[in-house]
Amino acid sequence: MYPNLTINRVTPQDASTAYQVFELSIADAFDKEGSGHLLSDIQSEIVHKKHLLDQALSPMGMDSDILFLVAKLNDVVVGTISYAPCGDDVKVCTNHQLDAVGEVGSMYVLPAYQDQGVGSALIQALLRHLHERGVEEFCLDSGYQQAQGRWKHKFGTPYVIVEDYWGQDSDHMVWYCKVRDYVK
Repeated sequence: MYPNLTINRVTPQDASTAYQVFELSIADAFDKEGSGHLLSDIQSEIVHKKHLLDQALSPMGMDSDILFLVAKLNDVVVGTISYAPCGDDVKVCTNHQLDAVGEVGSMYVLPAYQDQGVGSALIQALLRHLHERGVEEFCLDSGYQQAQGRWKHKFGTPYVIVEDYWGQDSDHMVWYCKVRDYVK
């Protein structure tokens, strides 16, 4: 863990380096999954995350249900995490059972800073914020196999697993969690 790591709500000044986190981390995640050749899927995911961040930064977004936090080292964004209304994949995978539950997402850390505690620090900061706001539950999902292993370790058995959601042998998993169980 980095002693000079700071985690704060995203600001307009953070946008360009947060975009770079999406571009590098999403491409890296696809590469690690053996899907680096799916360039249009990678680009679509990057555009979606940038749009979500832009919504959080808009004047209306500052008062909305979208919260974006960034982890910074020496004033450079190295990781992101968000909390927003439940996304379409969660809705579909849970047959709309979690539609009213907010979703933790956009958890990306630059490849050079992965496995060094940045992601865990982002999760804890977001969960503390949710706890302070009185949010009692959240969901999260993942189609990335590497992330799924981490989420199983951190959050236990998924609420639902949809086999072959992204194609043969490419499952999608959704977790449903109580904030109080994970906030430190």
